Amino acid sequence: MKALTKTDFNFPGQKSVYHGKVRDVYNINGEKLVMVATDRISAFDVVLPKGIPFKGQMLNQIAAKFLDATTDICPNWKTATPDPMVTVGVMCEGFPIEMIVRGYLCGSAWRTYKSGVREICGVKLPEGMKENQKFPEPIITPTTKAEIGEHDADISKEEILAKGLATPEEYAILEKYTMALFNRGTEIAAERGLILVDTKYEFGKHNGTIYLMDEIHTPDSSRYFYSEGYQERFEKGEAQKQLSKEFVREWLMDNGFQGKEGQQVPEMTDEIVASISERYIELYEHITGEQFVKEDTSNIASRIEKNVTEYLNK
Repeated sequence: MKALTKTDFNFPGQKSVYHGKVRDVYNINGEKLVMVATDRISAFDVVLPKGIPFKGQMLNQIAAKFLDATTDICPNWKTATPDPMVTVGVMCEGFPIEMIVRGYLCGSAWRTYKSGVREICGVKLPEGMKENQKFPEPIITPTTKAEIGEHDADISKEEILAKGLATPEEYAILEKYTMALFNRGTEIAAERGLILVDTKYEFGKHNGTIYLMDEIHTPDSSRYFYSEGYQERFEKGEAQKQLSKEFVREWLMDNGFQGKEGQQVPEMTDEIVASISERYIELYEHITGEQFVKEDTSNIASRIEKNVTEYLNK
């Protein structure tokens, strides 16, 4: 099992490339973007030293499915998937914020709440909540989009407007789309015996219109619980059975790593890497309701290069 952790393509019409934490984005003639979902994995804003086989393929295929399933809610950037690890789409000017929506109190929001804080991103939280409890209504807790190596920071709607990161009219559309997408994701998850706990969306503008960008409803951008046994575990104060990247974070924390200065990433053995890959496949099959078909990984880079070049030359 090979993993693709680095790309260095030179596609027809390529102007530039941006290497993100897990995705590499190629600018084609200032009009199209070729987004390669690599097998890199990040946690606590740190890219871990080993790639996870098939992770990029899974994320790309889940995102493509959800982008296609939400075109009636809002326009999105995707135009094609010429390779299992690649999405090609229209180039948008991104808003420098991520729209995070939470249906349940867990993860970083729970850690903040547990420390005594009762307001996140300008949203007041009720007293007496417990970990993994459902909010009366989903809440939107945006963050700034950090540069590489920096942490995303919480930001309120008021701060977004005050800093001019979006106009009031734009922000109203972002909120509307965020809630509608979350509701759709929740419905699809419920059909598959899952709870969409929280997720994030990124938006940008293309020809003056707001588009949904990037990936959606993947285990990298979302957290899922299993519906079965949720209530029972919640009432007993037990950890929820979840499908998300949280298990990677938990493994890191159990081994003394939270992305803080001076901390070392624990050794990623072949067993750990294989177990993470298996968890991703489990989520893929759960959320799509389809069996995951592993692509040939003998030479991933040349396969991608051939598929994308053929598509761009059409």
